[in-house]
Amino acid sequence: MKKIIISMAAIAAMLFASTAFATVKVGVLSDLTGPTSSVGVPYAQGIKDCVAYVNANGGIDGDKIELIQVDYAYNVQQALSAYKRFKSAGIVALQGWGTGDTEALVRFVKRDKIPVFSASYSAHLMDPSKAPYNFTVAPDYSTQGRAGLKYIKDTWKEARAPRIAFVYPDKPYGHTPLPAMKEYAVELGFEVTGDETLDLKAMDATPQILGLKKQKADFVWVGGTTPSTAVLMKDAKKLGFAGKFLVNIWGNDENLAKMAGPACEGNLGIQAASVYGQDVPGMKMIEDETKGKPQMTHYMRGFVSGMVMVEGMKKAKANGNLTGEGIKDALETMRNYDPMGLAPAISYYPEDHRPSMAVNVCTVKDGKLEYLETVSLPRDNKWLGK
Repeated sequence: MKKIIISMAAIAAMLFASTAFATVKVGVLSDLTGPTSSVGVPYAQGIKDCVAYVNANGGIDGDKIELIQVDYAYNVQQALSAYKRFKSAGIVALQGWGTGDTEALVRFVKRDKIPVFSASYSAHLMDPSKAPYNFTVAPDYSTQGRAGLKYIKDTWKEARAPRIAFVYPDKPYGHTPLPAMKEYAVELGFEVTGDETLDLKAMDATPQILGLKKQKADFVWVGGTTPSTAVLMKDAKKLGFAGKFLVNIWGNDENLAKMAGPACEGNLGIQAASVYGQDVPGMKMIEDETKGKPQMTHYMRGFVSGMVMVEGMKKAKANGNLTGEGIKDALETMRNYDPMGLAPAISYYPEDHRPSMAVNVCTVKDGKLEYLETVSLPRDNKWLGK
C-alpha cells in the first residue's frame, strides 16, 4: 500500500508540473518581402529576439510565449487572412505592422478582444474611442513632427522667424501629420513657405530642390522613406541647397548614410528608440542577444514593443486574467514603464493610448546615426487623435 501511495503522489506531482505553466500564443504580422520589408525585417527580428530573451529568462512567470509569424507582404487582404489563422490558433495578442492592416483589423480585434501592438503611428489609432485595442510604443506621427519643430525652434539662433517647407509623397501616409505640424509651426513662430511632393520611388528630386530654393526654406520636413530621402538629399547637395532636412521616423535610419553618403551629414531625424550602442541600461541586453552585431533603430522599436507586451502579460497574469481583455486592462494601468532606457518611459490610459509625448531627435555624424536630444511635449487632450 505504501508503494501505491508513493506512486500516486509521484503521478500527482507530474500532472501538476505539466499543467502549472502554459504556452501563451502571440501572432506576428510582418512585412518580410513586401514594399516596406527594408524596415519590416529588422522590426520583426527585434520582436522575436525580445521574446527569445524573455522565454530564456523565466517567460511570463513560467509561461512560455509562442510566436506565430506570417509574412503578409504589406497586403491588407493577406493580413486579414492571417488574422483568421491567428484567431483559430488561440492568440491572446498580436504584434502588427502597417497602417492599412491595423485599420482593417480595428473592428475585428475589438470584437475578439485581442490587443494589437502596431507599428503604425497614425494619430487616430491612438484614440481608444476609435481603436480601443490598439497600442504602440512610439508617439503618433503628429507628435513626432511637433517635437522636431520644437527642437528646431529651441536651437534657432537668428532674430528672424525660421522658414520651413514640407516634402512628402502624395499618399495618406505622407499627408497624415501635415495639418498638425503646420498649425504647430505657426504657433511656434515659423514661417511656413510651401509644399513639394516626392514619390516614394523617385529617382530624381531636381524639381523639388529648385522649388525649395525658390522658397528659401531654412528647414524641410521630409515625410517619405529612406530611398526617396536619400535622393532628395543628394540632389540638394548637388544643387547647392543650404537648408537642413528634418526627416520622419521611416526615412531616418542607419541605411540613410549608406544611400545618401556625405549629403545626409548634419541633417536632423526623428526616432522613438535608442541608437545601437547608446549608453542606456538595456543596451547590454541587446548587445548580448545580438552578439554585438549592430542593429537598426527599427529593430530597437520591435524589441521594445515586445517588452511592453510582456509587461502587460505579466500584469494580467498577476491579476489572474491572462487573456486579451486582461492584457488590455493591465496596459491601461501602466504608468512610466521604463524599457531600460531603450525608449522613453511609457504610460497608457483608458482614454488615451499615446505611449508618451517624448521623441528622440538624431543626426548623422561621420556616417553614423547619433542621438542628440529627447524632446518632451505636454500630453494635451486637444492633440489626441490629430
